[in-house]
Parts: sequence; C-alpha cells; structure tokens
Amino acid sequence: MNTMLRLAVVLSVCTLLAACASTRGTASSSPPVQRQLTAEQQYIAYVERIAKRRGIHLTWVNPPRIEDGTTDKQ
Repeated sequence: MNTMLRLAVVLSVCTLLAACASTRGTASSSPPVQRQLTAEQQYIAYVERIAKRRGIHLTWVNPPRIEDGTTDKQ
C-alpha cells in the first residue's frame, strides 16, 4: 500500500512538471514583428492615446487623410 501511494505521488508530480514544461512561455518567444506605420496611422494613434488618457471615447467617422503633394493635379 505504501509503495502504491509513493508511486502515485511520483507519477502525479512528473505529470505536473511535464505539463508545465510543455506550455509555451512568453519569455522564450520572439518579439512581435514591428511594422512601419504611415503618417496617417501615427496621427490617428496619437489622437486616440490622448483621448484615452482623458477618458474620451473616440469614434472616427472620417479618418484624417494626409496628402503628401506627390499627386499631379490639373
């Protein structure tokens, strides 16, 4: 009886250790890929950060468009 109890404890500890070892930790994963934001996206993110700090719920109806002047207008 005592041997069976010891065996059950050892097996359950090994199972728990194996389960912990198989989980994917965030410290071991590579950092997310940084993507380049356009000027419009940077401006939108900036305004949304300020609004969030002030407790304002912001809904963009017409998101801003920044024209860079490269298009030919006639």
